[in-house]
Amino acid sequence: MKIATWNVNSVRTRLQQVTDWLQQHSVDVLCLQETKVVDADFPVAAFEQIGYHAYIYGQKSYNGVALLSREPLDSVSYGFAAVVEAEQVGDLDEQKRVITGVAQGIQIVNLYVPNGSSVGSEKYAYKLQWLSLLKQYLAQLLAENSALLVCGDFNIALEDRDIYDPANKQTHIMSSAAERQALQQVLKIGLKDAFRKFTEAEGHYSWWDYRAAAFRRNLGWRIDHHYLSELLYEQAKSCVIDTAPRRLEKPSDHAPVIVEIG
Repeated sequence: MKIATWNVNSVRTRLQQVTDWLQQHSVDVLCLQETKVVDADFPVAAFEQIGYHAYIYGQKSYNGVALLSREPLDSVSYGFAAVVEAEQVGDLDEQKRVITGVAQGIQIVNLYVPNGSSVGSEKYAYKLQWLSLLKQYLAQLLAENSALLVCGDFNIALEDRDIYDPANKQTHIMSSAAERQALQQVLKIGLKDAFRKFTEAEGHYSWWDYRAAAFRRNLGWRIDHHYLSELLYEQAKSCVIDTAPRRLEKPSDHAPVIVEIG
């Protein structure tokens, strides 16, 4: 089974790129982030025409996540409140960032983690609060299904080797100590990095700024991840970053990451 994650930075803007990619790669499930469209305007028909069911959780101009699956998904739910008590969730579901469903027995969780804007800002505090709730949410799902895959745009480079130049990591959003510690706490429930099972080397990234010819110079960050429960980690056959779509005209600034299970 192949599952991919891709921050497309507007599904309508990249629609042709995404449908072309799906027809070339034929993954079982594609997890999209930053779809930037309300549900009523999501291009469902375009994906149905190429054989995918669409499960969507979006909002206008910002955020938004979706699951595209060859087979119908089971137990699809949207937001933290479907699993965690509403009083704990508070306002953290106002931004559409979490969707999950079950495919071939695997609980797939698709996330768009808040960016955080800048270290010490209100958005930074929000990001850390969001990650704390994420741990509770995932722990509950893992307690119910030992086959758990968590993927998406985490907006965190967990290690120095995930950044082309980690010199200013402590003051840079996506690499500060508090963000890394928050993600490490999430992973302590029993999740492992699928990409690092197969590739230890530095220099592999999934996001490149549009500025300063960052992609051509490979000045990137690895912030798009697949994290697997112990059961799935043992079954993982490969995990690769496909940089080809980043070379297209007017691409997303992220590349798809594909994991194969079983």
